[in-house]
Amino acid sequence: MNGKKIHCLAVDDEPPALLLMERFINAVPILHLAGKCSNAVDALTILQEQPVDLIFLDIQMPYILGTDFIRSLADPPKVVFTTAFRKFAVEGFELDAVDYLLKPISFERFLKAVNKAMKLNLPLAQGLPQEPVRIPETETAFLFLRADRKNLKIQLKDILFIESLKDYIKVVTKDRTIVSKQSISTIEESLPDHAFLRIHRSFIVSRAKVDSFTSGIVQIGKYELPVSRSYRHEVEKALRVQ
Repeated sequence: MNGKKIHCLAVDDEPPALLLMERFINAVPILHLAGKCSNAVDALTILQEQPVDLIFLDIQMPYILGTDFIRSLADPPKVVFTTAFRKFAVEGFELDAVDYLLKPISFERFLKAVNKAMKLNLPLAQGLPQEPVRIPETETAFLFLRADRKNLKIQLKDILFIESLKDYIKVVTKDRTIVSKQSISTIEESLPDHAFLRIHRSFIVSRAKVDSFTSGIVQIGKYELPVSRSYRHEVEKALRVQ
């Protein structure tokens, strides 16, 4: 490698989300964390003092929305928007965003955004190898779930299954159950496809935790979970021995 890196700025007003983004950036050798902050005012200062290729930018922040902040810059760096609200997606892509990450963000989904950025002509990163960035074996995948007025860290390897409860989800792990206000489709976007499988409009399971299955049931320990007709073919294809 020639020593060049993609210089990144992380901006988020939620400390756990900012810490997570910092950890993700530091876990990818091709990225360099040029700075981090909690609002657009401090972000502007960093942009004036540090070379930045790529901003991981929360949309809902104090003082000014992330989308409005990007509009205010005469020559903005490339941006990956991060937000808990799907409604901002269209506006984000209208601003020529590299990607749009919906919280909670998994490490695999973060890497997809990084790989998109690598295909662009970033000024400070010209000449970088174009091979896709892989998940480091030392990186333990996790996400944060909002529950009990806290952001709870959940290791993906501990999840047995996720159940939809209307506007909430129930995440069942090997030692606890967490109820969080978000849709099952939202969390599905944050989970790695190779590790999790949608079996029903109300259920996502960890592939590694499946003990047995039939055309209509997936067994995980003491839990029997329904397989809907619309997902049956995909489930059988994914779980049968290759």
